[in-house]
Amino acid sequence: MSGATVLGIAACGGYVPRRRLARRAIVEANGWFNPALRSLAAGERAICNWDEDALTMAVEAARDCLASEGVPEIDTLLLASTTLPFLERHNAGVVRAALALPEHMMTLDVTASQRAGTSALIAALQARRGRPGGALVVAAEQRRAKAASAQELSCGDAAAALIVAETATPIAEVIGAHQVAVDFVDHYRGQHEPFDYQWEERWIRDEGYLKIVPRTLRGLAAATGIDAARIDRLVIPVGRSAALAVAKAVGASPQSVCDDLSQRVGDSGAAHPLVMLVHALEQARPGETIVLVGWGQGCDAIALRATGAAACGRAAGGIGRSIARGVADTNYMRYLAFNRLVEQDQGMRAETDRQTALSAFYRHRDMVTALVGGRCARCGTPQFPAAGVCVNPECRARGEQEPFRFADAPAHVQSWTADNLTYCPDPPQYFGMVVFEGGGRMMADFTDVDREILAVGAPVRMAFRVKERDLRRGFVKYFWKAVPGRAPAEESGGDRH
Repeated sequence: MSGATVLGIAACGGYVPRRRLARRAIVEANGWFNPALRSLAAGERAICNWDEDALTMAVEAARDCLASEGVPEIDTLLLASTTLPFLERHNAGVVRAALALPEHMMTLDVTASQRAGTSALIAALQARRGRPGGALVVAAEQRRAKAASAQELSCGDAAAALIVAETATPIAEVIGAHQVAVDFVDHYRGQHEPFDYQWEERWIRDEGYLKIVPRTLRGLAAATGIDAARIDRLVIPVGRSAALAVAKAVGASPQSVCDDLSQRVGDSGAAHPLVMLVHALEQARPGETIVLVGWGQGCDAIALRATGAAACGRAAGGIGRSIARGVADTNYMRYLAFNRLVEQDQGMRAETDRQTALSAFYRHRDMVTALVGGRCARCGTPQFPAAGVCVNPECRARGEQEPFRFADAPAHVQSWTADNLTYCPDPPQYFGMVVFEGGGRMMADFTDVDREILAVGAPVRMAFRVKERDLRRGFVKYFWKAVPGRAPAEESGGDRH
């Protein structure tokens, strides 16, 4: 089969925010009102920092995916989410710009259903057959829920990314897919409503999961010839007990049902099937059959055969690694504030008008969104921002700057300060001078700060984050911030508890 190509998943990546809110903190705050919540107090859920949302997580998951070796040229980007920050602005276009992918490519937002992630994946698979290049499928979700609700405990924030292509070295070969469209309303969110409205759980299980999902899996079996008893990994994001009941209904082994990550991440909505799939691919052995299910107003089912290449040729990342980097958090009020679920007196300094000049933003869009500076074509000196004159005193060439992207360049802290006077949703505000290896420096905000590792000379990586929110007009301004690095032992989870 030398030189032959097959349709499959060429690379995968994921991102889970580092903060993990202990569910017991939610229960301790709300158990007086809803004692039934105590049965859901085990484990923790991933929560975004104040400067994270579905777009920033999508960018991080995509960067993790694109860090794999041998990634094909991307000409399509599909972004799946039901919690996109803009109702009328192309969210996938923001992700494309942040990743500095070519402008001459197709971008598409896929939304309005919890199976948006799997539907986007199926659409990408259908579109890629017989075509060169690759499609980047990204799913990200930051779901808000009412205080003291079961959803507040069960939801979690996360993102995953996959590259679909015809390649000779896929990490998983696609066997087939099957879809069923049924307007089964287990929950919904109206156009002007901030929260989902959830229907009765038992009815959803009995009439939805246990009837529609098995029917879809039988359709997949008929289309592909896969015997349910031979499924090695069943990825089904509907809760452990319901997933086991579905497996029993179709004759799949209960041992094949994958960990739904509910105890460490939570249910990340439209992103969760792909989050679970990336986690399964990171552990899959060559030849294993993986079946992925997406649920929401119908059902998607996709059959894959793992090659065992998921862990090869990748930078350290993925869902497993991202989960291990988690930091325990018991501050429920901070979670409410970050998600704008409680009205705070933020002080007069927060009253500054934060309107974005869209014309200036457009002129500087590469610098702001993709962190593109300049590099002298004559001497090779990088600088940020780009300028008409080279900063190298031995060169000083004029008009010879070429674009240079700093987002993935290694950097370290040259100086830093903590400011308790400037308004910041998570005070104090940390900022300072960041110096890039090879040249270039910038004044940057720091985020995800562990005070004990923020020091002069400490390594940092740049991350796409929310700079500020214009709540008066509903606009979100993004920029790049510096995230202090960690030692390898800490990266593996040593700083958790």
